Amino acid sequence: MIQFRIQPDSEIPASTQLFNQIRFAIASRQYPPGYKLPSTRALAMQTGLHRNTISKVYRQLEEDGFVESLAGSGIYVRAQGHEGGSRLQSPILTQHPEASKVLQQALDELLNQGYSLSQAREIFLAEIDWRLRCSARVLVASPSQDMGVGELMAYELEEELKIPVQIVAIGELASVLDKTTSATVVTSRYFINDVEAIAAPKAIRVIPLDIYDYNKEINLLKTLPKDNCVGIVSLSSGIGRQAEVILHGLRGDELLVMTAQPKDNYKMQAIVKRAEVIICDQACYTTVQVAVQAASEDIIRPPKLIKVENYIGTNSINLLKRELGLG
Repeated sequence: MIQFRIQPDSEIPASTQLFNQIRFAIASRQYPPGYKLPSTRALAMQTGLHRNTISKVYRQLEEDGFVESLAGSGIYVRAQGHEGGSRLQSPILTQHPEASKVLQQALDELLNQGYSLSQAREIFLAEIDWRLRCSARVLVASPSQDMGVGELMAYELEEELKIPVQIVAIGELASVLDKTTSATVVTSRYFINDVEAIAAPKAIRVIPLDIYDYNKEINLLKTLPKDNCVGIVSLSSGIGRQAEVILHGLRGDELLVMTAQPKDNYKMQAIVKRAEVIICDQACYTTVQVAVQAASEDIIRPPKLIKVENYIGTNSINLLKRELGLG
């Protein structure tokens, strides 16, 4: 046990003398990390100081980060982790202390598994570099017979991610990927098998997107009076067909269903003049509003417009942001 010596006639307070001597013992590794400090009783007998004074010194050591108190066990020297010099405090680490803890835990885990610091650095940098390169180019894959669903996904992704998104027909995806070294391909989960079969051999990442559940809109349609006409306007022809099937399953022949894509002026005018309710994509909403206004003189009662806020599920958007390093 180290002998601490207190000079009662010194101008330096006894508590400061003890604090400095314990701190020196820690810095010189006479008290290594994990070492249990003497009890206040034992140290009081050695130094002649009151136990309350020693407790005050221990509290100061703990506040300064040299030791930690474990309830019912004692006071232990903390591992400083950067004894070779003070840690460089990056502004971003200061602003995001929780992120710093996550990074330290991940690094500790790699070191515990036997990796060196140099190897851990290469692993982190390689992962970050790969994600940056993947996020630099985002491709939306959709079937050639329904490129509108690709336009709809691209519209929402550009709104959410604030980065350019390229639409590619699944049939042309292989030739596009042959010309790139890195990208992220996103597609609806409906088409994931076809897309992965093309992208996986080229080591290109594919992220499936889940679609919005449409529960709010379906519940509304269940309550519409018989013989109402419902208009469905979407960039995707596939969504229009699916909506017809779903509505027929819900209401049979009780409702008249009309579908259109915004570029089909003839069908758009028919829906605007006939439908009591029009449900449309966010991307189509302005077009539908303009069509309703243009036909206002021919309409006795304007249709109720319902804008579907999103096609892509919120969880999928958040996952994609995280994977691309944008969230």
